[in-house]
Amino acid sequence: MSDEPQPKKPRPGWASHEPQAADTPDDARDDTRTNEAALARSGDSDGEPGEGAATPESGTASAKAGVSAKAGVSAKKAAREERRAALKARRTGWRRLVPTWRMVAGAFLVTALLLVGGFLLGYALVQIPAANALATQQANVYLYADGSVIARDGEVNRENVTLSQISKDAQHAVLAAEDRDFYTESAVDPQAMIRGAWNTVTGKGKQSGSTITQQYVKNYYLRQEQTVTRKVKEFFIAIKLDRNQSKDEILEGYLNTSFFGRGAYGIQAAAHAYYDMDASQLDAGRAAYLAALVNAPSQYDVIARPENRAFVEKRWNYVLDGMVDEGWLDPAERARLTFPVPKRSTHSTGMSGQRGYIVNIVKQHLTDNKIVDEGALDAGGYRITTTLQKSKQDAFVESVNDNLMARLDKKNRKVDTYVRAGGASVEPKTGKVVAMYNGIDYVKQYTPNATRRDFQVGSSFKPFVLTAAVENDSRTQDGRRITPQTHYDGTSERPVQGWAGPRYAPENEDHEDYGDITVSEATDKSVNAVYAQMAVDVGPEKVRQTAVDLGISPKTPDLAEPGPSIALGVANASVLDMAQAYATLANHGKHTPYTLVEKITQNGRDIPLPERRTRQAVGREAADTTTSVLKGVVEKGTATAAQTSGRPAAGKTGTAEDDTAAWFAGYTPDLATVVAVMGQDPVTAGHKSLYGAMGLPRVNGGGAPAEIWGQYTRDALRGEPVSSFSLRLQPGANESQPPAPDSSGGPSSSDDPSSSASDSPDDEDTDSGTPEDGGSSTGAEEGTASEGQDSTGGTATGSPTGGQTGDTGGGTGTGGTDTGGGGGNTDDGGSNRDELPGPGGLSGALDGRRWN
Repeated sequence: MSDEPQPKKPRPGWASHEPQAADTPDDARDDTRTNEAALARSGDSDGEPGEGAATPESGTASAKAGVSAKAGVSAKKAAREERRAALKARRTGWRRLVPTWRMVAGAFLVTALLLVGGFLLGYALVQIPAANALATQQANVYLYADGSVIARDGEVNRENVTLSQISKDAQHAVLAAEDRDFYTESAVDPQAMIRGAWNTVTGKGKQSGSTITQQYVKNYYLRQEQTVTRKVKEFFIAIKLDRNQSKDEILEGYLNTSFFGRGAYGIQAAAHAYYDMDASQLDAGRAAYLAALVNAPSQYDVIARPENRAFVEKRWNYVLDGMVDEGWLDPAERARLTFPVPKRSTHSTGMSGQRGYIVNIVKQHLTDNKIVDEGALDAGGYRITTTLQKSKQDAFVESVNDNLMARLDKKNRKVDTYVRAGGASVEPKTGKVVAMYNGIDYVKQYTPNATRRDFQVGSSFKPFVLTAAVENDSRTQDGRRITPQTHYDGTSERPVQGWAGPRYAPENEDHEDYGDITVSEATDKSVNAVYAQMAVDVGPEKVRQTAVDLGISPKTPDLAEPGPSIALGVANASVLDMAQAYATLANHGKHTPYTLVEKITQNGRDIPLPERRTRQAVGREAADTTTSVLKGVVEKGTATAAQTSGRPAAGKTGTAEDDTAAWFAGYTPDLATVVAVMGQDPVTAGHKSLYGAMGLPRVNGGGAPAEIWGQYTRDALRGEPVSSFSLRLQPGANESQPPAPDSSGGPSSSDDPSSSASDSPDDEDTDSGTPEDGGSSTGAEEGTASEGQDSTGGTATGSPTGGQTGDTGGGTGTGGTDTGGGGGNTDDGGSNRDELPGPGGLSGALDGRRWN
């Protein structure tokens, strides 16, 4: 071994003190290896022979270079660690929630794999099931409250036909309505499903997004329930079915299984149900109507729901325009088409009389309140116990027959062929509908007169104005509080004051001027001039809201934009709506939504019914004060015919435009009932005047409607205790409120203040017949008013003078009572006809048309 000193070797394992590969960034390890290689080659830099030879000088240089390289690596490592720390610091807070591109890509890949796997799994597992044949469906059974049977339905009305037996117009109409891309699209349309779901969520309209193939699968193979499971099955079955059947076969199946209303399943049954013809004979107009029905059969039947005709025609036009757009209908032919009104429905004798009406109204009630959907109900199997009481139902029919139908002579008086009747009776405390009258026979007259909303209610709406006035503590134009004894100017055609709209001056019946008159007397005589002014004093919108709170549907036609005419009954409320509202007055302002169903079961399982909560719709004083005034209408006003009930009663008469309808809405403490006699052409379905009906010059609310009400109420409550009204009136209800001299509220008067009764305590309930009844005379019991009594009390006796004399308010100020009471059907002495504005609602000058 040489004695020359050897170069100092690096300590073994010196590199082991460096960070290991697993802890060193890739670029740091690369730099380390580069420096090590440079260090190994450093011996060549001084030109010594012998490549890589070790010398003392080279050893020293190598050691120095190693130390220098190591220091460089450490510095770079520190810099990179610093950059990593800075990057980590930047991903704090909300930035840490933002996924990196690697995370996004991974999530996308996993989702795609799950979707593909789920689709393949679903396609493999879901098989096309056996047909859900309607031939096995059960009937629905409808029962009275006592358990006796009203009717059974569920007979399947369907006749399958081939596609060649269906007119091309019918095929194209259904495609235009439901799925215009049917022949070119796949079995399912995910984009349409997403769009339909989005439109439903955002309120742009309920859309299923289903293709005709999917709808056919739902109709033929699955049940109608709206569940995720059913939609998933529908999706996969539709895909498989599209591979197994042609488009023509699927369309044929769809046309044979779709429901068109009137119990008709399939296009052939629908063609006969609506137009009495085969499906092969359907032209474009009729086919477009049937296609429109598929969207909402019960709502779009213009015979059953005449108030929806405008919406139906809009849908009908949409279908026809779609046929033109797709090249299936010539534009010139389209321009010539007019809306094809379907025929009236005819049904089996099992639905004759009142039975068919009841079944349809109860079914509508179940679907409207989402108790059972229409498809499930049509599938059958339900046992439905209604709130209708058989004894009361029979009493209603008998009363209509005795007081109306028996008086008709349809052979010799054409006007008698126009006569229709509708009625509804509600328990005030429970909201249960206990009886209805809808028409002479469901087989002969399909439209249910108790629920239709296309006849004006006339002056039967006026109590809602008074209730609103008391509820809102309203004042007259000259600042007097509105009470039953507030004086108004009853001059006919007197322009209303304080109304910002066009001039409005309603005419009283027979142009009669009443002069200075109290609210109570104006209600007895149904004075239009007073109530139009009162509506403005209260505020038409407040009147509308009070009516809705009491039970009138907010969707009632002609109720949306109220003006002074709202007081005169231009709204087209239904008989059942009015019965519900009057029931709220009878129940001291407490409103319970009406119901027609007591119980419903399917295969022994109870179906839950929605909760019906009683609420205080208006204050008790407001409701009871109105009741006190309406008692006077029955006792000495336009509805004395209702006294045949033999019970304390309150109510109001009303007559529609041109005598097309006459109303009486009344109640006892135990029962609220509304009766309407309507005029409708049996051929055109247009409204008709009832002048001359029953051989009488006029038909008004105090005639046949009040007479029907009186007999029905007597018989319906026979054997039950007689109840009296327990009333709590507004403070000062009996105090006279005469207008100030020369005020716009009415002519000057100076009533004797000594005639006024004092306020009754707010916390005392009083029976009828006390001075607290706003309709009674002041300072005396009801029915004891003497001749010459002043206008602060009841009606003075004597012959009518056309209004008060304009002096101190005594004497014969208000004249005799209206002949709306008693016989009520003649105009001797003036009947309760109220002149309403024209259809515009706000026109000042009446154009000769009679509005009531």
